[in-house]
Amino acid sequence: MEFVAIVLAILVFGIFTLAARQYKRGSSNKILVVCGKIGGSQTAKCIHGGATFVLPLLQECSYLSLEPMTTEIDLTGALSKKNIRVNVPATFTFGIATAPKIVLNAAERLLGLNRHDIVNQANDIILGQLRLVIATLSIEEINQDREKFLEQINVNVNIELNKIGLEVINVNVRDITDESGYIEAIGKKAAAEAINKAKIEVAQQEKIGTVGEAEALKNQRIQVAAFEAESVEGENLAKAEIATYNANLAVKQASALKMGEVAKANAERDVLIAQKEKEEAKLKKEELAKQEVEKLKVQVMADAEAEKLRRIALGEADAVKARYFAEAEGVKAVLEAKAEGYNRLISMCGEKPELATSLLMIEKIEDIVSKQVEAIKNIKIDKITVWDGGSGGQGGSTTANFMKDLIKSLPAVHELAAQAGVELPPILGKVGAETEADDKREAGSGAFGRRPRL
Repeated sequence: MEFVAIVLAILVFGIFTLAARQYKRGSSNKILVVCGKIGGSQTAKCIHGGATFVLPLLQECSYLSLEPMTTEIDLTGALSKKNIRVNVPATFTFGIATAPKIVLNAAERLLGLNRHDIVNQANDIILGQLRLVIATLSIEEINQDREKFLEQINVNVNIELNKIGLEVINVNVRDITDESGYIEAIGKKAAAEAINKAKIEVAQQEKIGTVGEAEALKNQRIQVAAFEAESVEGENLAKAEIATYNANLAVKQASALKMGEVAKANAERDVLIAQKEKEEAKLKKEELAKQEVEKLKVQVMADAEAEKLRRIALGEADAVKARYFAEAEGVKAVLEAKAEGYNRLISMCGEKPELATSLLMIEKIEDIVSKQVEAIKNIKIDKITVWDGGSGGQGGSTTANFMKDLIKSLPAVHELAAQAGVELPPILGKVGAETEADDKREAGSGAFGRRPRL
């Protein structure tokens, strides 16, 4: 029984914990949005300031923040009703609406988006509606009736923002300007008109005062003439004073009129000067932009040409470097092969390495003889006379001794070449079995003895 009671207690505690966890509450600055199986045709249930139970596995909940969002709209070049482009910088404050139908739109279109994404969507809508409102109003209506302008912006922007669940909280339009300076000219014109009007009213009041004063003086003069006929001198003085006063009044009136006309002319002149300066600045800016573009084009073309020449030079340098490396490798291979051949030749000579020099010279004899023959083949020689003084010693002349020594050394050279596996050129003859006729011919050779067959 105790075990069953413990199990029931754990089960009740788990159910209570699950119920407490799934019971979601909304707050004053958030909208609780329950999605999933809601019932009916609604896609979500939105709760502001209340609470509800979220069914596990069938429903889920999220929150929409009601904190205000602010965006700066710097609208430039918007076309007004009279085809004058104006610049309207404004600050819009907006947020998630709390009306049931509108907040459902927010749950369907804004749930899951961050603050930045929501502001971006609102920016596009506000910018389009602001252009639409400006297109329906003239410059005078935008500039003078600011309350009507803001009211139309609120109405148009709210209608479109409500479609995604937002509503406008506040609109603050800053100074409105236009590209042509029309608004500034209107302000100057209004100021000049107010000044002229004030001057005219002053002149009129002065005129009324002068007329009243004149009438009083007239009555006084009549009374003085009736009662004091003798005071002619005083009357004349009074007339002179009146004339002087009237003259001064006329001068002041003319001066006021002149000042009004001068102010008006100066205002018109300032407007024309400002327009001229603006056009000159615009032309200078366009010309500087063209010159800068041309400068960039020239720079890009120069950089491209320099890069092309640099790459060509690098390619040629790489080719020359590769050719020199290849030639060096070839020379190296030839020299290594010659060195290996010389080593083998010296090793074959055994204890007589000096024979290697003779073999190398014998290898080149045919080339040497060929070059000598080539050098003298075109020379016409009628006869050859050898002058030998017979001082060679050993019983013979110098020429005879040279030929004898050469013939004696040939068998040894042939033998060494045979051992080394080298075939001597045909010009050095051969050593082997000879015919009897050859022996007989060689017997008559005298002191030269046996010689190779050439």
